[in-house]
Amino acid sequence: MTSSAAQSFIMIGERTNVTGSAKFRKLIEADNYDRAIEVAREQVENGAQIIDVNMDEGLLDSEAAMTRFLNLIAAEPDIARVPVMIDSSKWPVIEAGLKCAQGKSIVNSISLKEGEEAFLDQARKIRRYGAAVVVMAFDEEGQAETAEHKFNICARAYKLLTEQVGFPPEDVIFDANIFAVATGIEEHNDYANAFIEAVRRIKTELPYAKTSGGVSNLSFAFRGNDPVREAMHSVFLYHAIRAGLDMAIVNAGQLAVYEDINPELRELVEDVILNRRDDATDRLLEAADKFKGGPQQKRVQDLSWREKPVGERLTHALVHGIADYVDEDTEEARQQFDRPIHVIEGPLMDGMNVVGDLFGEGKMFLPQVVKSARVMKKAVAYLMPYMEQEKRDLGIEDQPAAGKIVMATVKGDVHDIGKNIVGVVLQCNNYEVIDLGVMVPSQKILDTAREHGADMIGLSGLITPSLDEMCHVAAEMEREEFDIPLLIGGATTSQVHTAVKICPNYKRGQAIYVSDASRAVGVVSRLLSEEREDYLQEIRDNYAKVTAAHQRGRAQKARVSLKDARRNKYAIDWAAYQPTKPQFIGTRAFRDFDLRELARYIDWTPFFATWEIKGTYPGVLEDDRYGETARQLFDDAQALLKQMLDEQWVHAQGVVGFWPANTVGDDDIAVYTDETRAERLATLHTLRQQIARDSGRANTALSDFLAPLDSGVADYIGGFAVTAGIGEMAIAERFERANDDYSRIMVQALCDRLAEAFAERMHELVRKELWGYAPDENFSIQELIAEKYDGIRPAPGYPAQPDHTEKRTLFDLLDAEKQAEIALTESYAMTPPASVSGLYFAHPQAHYIGVGKIDRDQVEDYAKRKGWRVEEAERWLGPILNYDPMEKAVA
Repeated sequence: MTSSAAQSFIMIGERTNVTGSAKFRKLIEADNYDRAIEVAREQVENGAQIIDVNMDEGLLDSEAAMTRFLNLIAAEPDIARVPVMIDSSKWPVIEAGLKCAQGKSIVNSISLKEGEEAFLDQARKIRRYGAAVVVMAFDEEGQAETAEHKFNICARAYKLLTEQVGFPPEDVIFDANIFAVATGIEEHNDYANAFIEAVRRIKTELPYAKTSGGVSNLSFAFRGNDPVREAMHSVFLYHAIRAGLDMAIVNAGQLAVYEDINPELRELVEDVILNRRDDATDRLLEAADKFKGGPQQKRVQDLSWREKPVGERLTHALVHGIADYVDEDTEEARQQFDRPIHVIEGPLMDGMNVVGDLFGEGKMFLPQVVKSARVMKKAVAYLMPYMEQEKRDLGIEDQPAAGKIVMATVKGDVHDIGKNIVGVVLQCNNYEVIDLGVMVPSQKILDTAREHGADMIGLSGLITPSLDEMCHVAAEMEREEFDIPLLIGGATTSQVHTAVKICPNYKRGQAIYVSDASRAVGVVSRLLSEEREDYLQEIRDNYAKVTAAHQRGRAQKARVSLKDARRNKYAIDWAAYQPTKPQFIGTRAFRDFDLRELARYIDWTPFFATWEIKGTYPGVLEDDRYGETARQLFDDAQALLKQMLDEQWVHAQGVVGFWPANTVGDDDIAVYTDETRAERLATLHTLRQQIARDSGRANTALSDFLAPLDSGVADYIGGFAVTAGIGEMAIAERFERANDDYSRIMVQALCDRLAEAFAERMHELVRKELWGYAPDENFSIQELIAEKYDGIRPAPGYPAQPDHTEKRTLFDLLDAEKQAEIALTESYAMTPPASVSGLYFAHPQAHYIGVGKIDRDQVEDYAKRKGWRVEEAERWLGPILNYDPMEKAVA
């Protein structure tokens, strides 16, 4: 499997499907939508990048069920971040789903089984909704079974969709029908192979089209034998992805790792999938029972590898991240070579090449690679004095690296965990990384790149103002006539922003979005290879499509005027609500908060995500694919956390505050000095959703969750700022000096988790004691992490209020720099980086929202309320503008 194919493959969660999941069907039939939503959440947390929703059950009102479920998950940010595949064999159900789906959805499916007229009619309707479409290999003659028939149907549909409907080819997804194999019926033997070959032709002959399929169909003949079914799915996907399969409906949590399948079982399954032997089905059926007992036992680790030649020992140590013997093995290798550099170029790089190959193939994971880097750095550090002495004696120049990359977190931003991980992975592959750290001005980045003759520049950023700074760096590179690639990464960045906003500023070179560490090496190696120009042209062509699709999508999404959105505000019966008065008005600081107490509140799931390990804690520890790595990572984290707490490496400080407050006007919140509400202390500005709504859903702003001043209800608002990062940078730098990137990144990740835990614990104290509106609350840690409680704590800069500048008002109210030792950069990033801040809303109907894209009328109104010029509002709200400030608003 090629690295790029494996890493771009998309898992479609299959469990929100009443025809495929008895559990989900029973929940829907019992009207238990709360638990049904949890099924969707579990799918996303387990790595599904799209969720397939099907309500086709004879006893259900499928249209109503689809509408209700999609509306409910749209209000769940952790689910709504992935696209929905609206799956039904009934057009009215599909249309019901399209009417309430948020963002770009996928329709599954349409086909030519009722002829071209019906096919084109449905396709045109889907096109008007702006959705992508799955097309089944099904025509008037029935479902295609051979590779030739599958392809011919898809080619016919492709021509109709692109030429008569105007469908963008990248929005067309072909499902070439995955049927059951090993059924004992001879005609079924080639079904899997036919699908794979059809996919290969589709990807070759139908430009930009995508391919998909429902994998569970493949193994119906072995229902009840999960190990064999998992092996069949894994082997099938291995070969199908190599052929070009883009996505599949599959239960990712029950997918065996290809390399871990018992070799005998793997060969038997492969014979069936690829139809390599006439007796393949009989042989698999004969052997199936002995594999039914479950996964094979893991091999016991021992030290037998220490008996191997030194080169193999070094490779083993690098692959498994074992640093215990690296000095003695490196010395033994040094004795066998004429020069110390030859140890690096020989056995050490051989070992790292194995690491790189395994990582690219998805057989090693990020924490393991970072551990490998620690071993490599320790070996290089051991050799360094010998190399320095040799250079002094012989006047030898340094050996060139495979390439030089200058990396930096842009000015105004202090977050660098992701950048550090990417740097480590690149260094593992013999690239020289010049890391300038955080808060780096554009001129320093460019001067350093020129001074070192860098092959490319990499920019990182976490907060939305960093997007503007990246645009500025790109413009400066254009002005100073650079032409080297500009790599873009970080939590707020995206391929769309890179294509639409950054690339136009840098025409002499090319800006390239790198989504995560696993893709960095592939991107860099292609940019430095002989295929560079072809690769750059491929990127330019792709970004042109991305830009065009962005413009089309922006135009298609219906929005309402700010005036109409305010008419449709979230309605609360304020006459029936009696706010609870907080225990004090003003602020209270918490010095040196007990870190051991905070450790109990850690949500470990995002910790694993930092290391690109997908899954929900604690289930991820037993995951078929990630489990072993996750358990080792967790053990390492627990050991380091204990040391951090025992030796008091870092300290936690925080401040909370409460004030009388009411909504004034439509979208502003007035914060008062005291209960008389005679003197306004500050004004908090909120933004309102403008997306067109139906089914009675509101266009909400955070201000809707506070009582209006003219209601006569005396309401309150709270705020907080907490950090668990005081001392973090010194510890991280200590590990960096020791060439221990694994521990450095681990400390940063743990501090982030402690800061989030501090926010969780403080919110609990607020609800039960400091504000006291829920004094009898009694939730477990897991229920707190799942936010079962009343009240919210939205943060400026996040979807509910995307304007980072509101953080300044909050920090002034809290006097956070003095009381909690947290400062704001010029772009309103918090430092120390392991810090969290936000507002407290107590009303039981308060909920998290995403403002989404806003139109010019709201931007102008917001600028007036803030006392800004419109251009300043456009600068700070750039990522959510539904128009280009340099052009007319999109209709």
